[in-house]
Amino acid sequence: MSKEDDVEDELRAAPQRRTAWGRVATIWGRGAMLWQRLNRDDRGDVPGWVLITLMTAGLVVVIWALAGPALADLFQQAIAKVSGL
Repeated sequence: MSKEDDVEDELRAAPQRRTAWGRVATIWGRGAMLWQRLNRDDRGDVPGWVLITLMTAGLVVVIWALAGPALADLFQQAIAKVSGL
């Protein structure tokens, strides 16, 4: 059994709390369990993020190589118009 399962079992087995603070504690505990469940899926996915980062960097290099001269020319024209040269 995992730690999350233990916490969930404790919350289910706990007697009904009738005070306001007891209800807050129950809600807080259930929120913590939900947060752990939502974050559990992203663990161990480092190779996927590395691959996405490398692919993005590769696309930037390719686009820059193809469009770099045209963008440089466009920039020079814009500067010439603004400066009045």
